[in-house]
Amino acid sequence: MPRWQAGVTVMLKPVVNDPQGLAVESGLQQLGYGGVSNVRIGKYIELALVAQDEMDARAKIEEMCDKLLANPVIEDYAYVVDEAYDEAETADDELDTEAW
Repeated sequence: MPRWQAGVTVMLKPVVNDPQGLAVESGLQQLGYGGVSNVRIGKYIELALVAQDEMDARAKIEEMCDKLLANPVIEDYAYVVDEAYDEAETADDELDTEAW
């Protein structure tokens, strides 16, 4: 069964107060970065999974987000999914430089 690689970004909803974002924004302004505003802090999660196809992988990722990775009451999420890079397959395709 194919392996898939996903990147999930979880952010607080815009209506939710973000004290970490406010602290970082204040710190950046104190460091002289006066043009910085609207700082929001979130989390990024990478994971690998096995699924029959891309639609199955997306369904599993959404289920993971809804059940554990994000709190749907206060957080939104977005994700990207790609077929995983398989090192074993590419090792066979590499050029054999020992023969040179």
